[in-house]
Amino acid sequence: MPWQRGKAYAKDLRERVFAATGTLGQMAVRFGVSASYVSRVRSRHSRLVQASPGVQGNHMPLRLGPFKPDLLKQVALASEQTLAQLCQ
Repeated sequence: MPWQRGKAYAKDLRERVFAATGTLGQMAVRFGVSASYVSRVRSRHSRLVQASPGVQGNHMPLRLGPFKPDLLKQVALASEQTLAQLCQ
């Protein structure tokens, strides 16, 4: 199961990693993941009692974030217009 940048591993893999026994290194080799991944899955489960992944984010503020209230007002005023018309 190849990893892709920005995508979480499958939930069933997380569950299998948590249910497995052995050392971190043994489980990493068995499932084809890093030892740090195994450690994080087990740590998250012990802290939060859940095997699901956390929210991913890049921690960058949105460029239009400060303008959101004004933009929403403009869209509400012209609700019948298309996106292309609003962009003009």
